[in-house]
Amino acid sequence: MTIATTTTPLPVAAKPVPLAKRDSRTEPRLVRGLIIGFALTFLTVFVVLPLVLVFAQAFSKGVRFYLTSLADPEALAAIWLTLVTAVISVGLNLIFGVAAAWAIAKFEFRGKTFLVTLIDLPFSVSPVISGLVFVLLFGAQGFVGPWLMAHGIHILFAVPAIVLATTFVTFPFVARELIPLMQEQGSQEEEAAISLGARGWQTFVKVTLPNIKWGLLYGVLLCNARAMGEFGAVSVVSGHIRGETNTMPLLVEILYNEYQLVASFAIASLLALLALVTLIAKTILESQIEEGRPHSDD
Repeated sequence: MTIATTTTPLPVAAKPVPLAKRDSRTEPRLVRGLIIGFALTFLTVFVVLPLVLVFAQAFSKGVRFYLTSLADPEALAAIWLTLVTAVISVGLNLIFGVAAAWAIAKFEFRGKTFLVTLIDLPFSVSPVISGLVFVLLFGAQGFVGPWLMAHGIHILFAVPAIVLATTFVTFPFVARELIPLMQEQGSQEEEAAISLGARGWQTFVKVTLPNIKWGLLYGVLLCNARAMGEFGAVSVVSGHIRGETNTMPLLVEILYNEYQLVASFAIASLLALLALVTLIAKTILESQIEEGRPHSDD
């Protein structure tokens, strides 16, 4: 005797139907126009217009007066001091930033979180407060100031104090740019190079440095721009001594307060040019960094 059985087919999961590609810009055209118009207006008022006014005031008495203002001995001294300070502070931050990023990204050790916190400290402290710290350290009534002065060493109200203050407020830039980049890259390539017999310095020069070169240049660029434009900390430790401890930002303030408006805007135009060059170089380096990042396939 044969018993007929009926089997109920199991339900088959429906194959997901791909969603039709749709335009992500779902906002009405009027809303998009208002948002774009607001952004352009904001940039024009707060970025473009001030730059135009700086250059217009700088050349208001002609090119000859502009060049004469820049060739003034006090202006040349301020430009030279700004360049020297930037070179020294960027060089120190370059060494520190690479070493700190290497240690944080490649190794595990006690105090790692504390080191990261110290690197971020200048971002959370006012530059004026940073300058006051150096006054408390190296001033005539400071912690080590009397001992240094007794030995003929002058730091406060001199070039060393300007370099120290600038280095302090700018040292996060290189490290903060390299730390996430090195963490993203990992340490597999370095471990492979060491396993093949490469030494530590060879590994750094031939493996690590090529991988971080664009991020390193990006950090140096931002560090240099901040070093040349630093005002708060440098203003506190410089003493505003005419012709000796004035960087370009300080000289702009002095000339403006003395109603030498065209001369002050002439110096300010150099800082504005630095900002434009930094912006262009920043855009180029960002594109290079983006091209160098590994892209995951969806």
